Order: sequence, then C-alpha cells, then structure tokens
Amino acid sequence: MNNSAEKTLLDRGVNPSYQRVKILEYLLEKKNHPTIDRIFTDLKPVMPKLSKTTIYNTLQQFVEKNVAQIISIENNETRYDADTSMHGHFKCEKCGAIYDFDYNINDNSISGLENFEVNQTHLYVKGVCKKCKTKIN
Repeated sequence: MNNSAEKTLLDRGVNPSYQRVKILEYLLEKKNHPTIDRIFTDLKPVMPKLSKTTIYNTLQQFVEKNVAQIISIENNETRYDADTSMHGHFKCEKCGAIYDFDYNINDNSISGLENFEVNQTHLYVKGVCKKCKTKIN
C-alpha cells in the first residue's frame, strides 16, 4: 500500500482499507479526472472483486471527508479529482481530456461576493486543447 495515500486517508478520518487506498492511489497517480466506470475498468484487472458500488461508496466518502472533489463539467457525467485545492478545469471538446489549471479567486474581478466566505469554487472552461489544436492546423 502507498503510505502517502494511507496517511491522507487517516489524516481525513477515513479508514484506509485496501480498496480505499487503491482507489485514492489511482486518483493521485492518473490525474485523469475519471468517472466511476473508468476507475472500475482500470482497477478491475488488479482487483477482481471490486464493484462499482464499492467505488461509488468510497468516492462519496472521499468527497464528504475532502479527500476528493466532484467535477461536473458535463451534465451527464460525474468525474472525480483528488486535488481538492482551488483550481479550474478545462475540457477539450475534441478529445474529451480534462486539464487542471491554477487560478486565484482573490485576484479575479468577481463582484457580488463581498462579505461572503468562499469555501469552494468550481471553474469550468471548454474549448480545444493544444494537442488537438496542433492536429487541426
């Protein structure tokens, strides 16, 4: 087991079972903002008894304990990200890949939130990634 993943779970009050550690390791290593189906497909060969229900329940617990966050960049799919820091997501409309990017809400010219406490933000941007753009030109 990955000591870093296990420590993260313990620090956030999550019992580090084998399956939970493996799912968190996957999220940390792949950084592909996967759906439950993608996690299931990729982990099933190494964890034959893994079920989608176990993945779903694990990810719900991860979200509740701030181990992961839900990415809802499209209405019909839910993806997960182990990076819970404030950052944005760019989805390529050609290949479907999702990329992280940094931003700081305090440096933006967002108005209407004066005297509010912002605990979580989601910034989604869509377009064509540089890999796909290069293929087009």
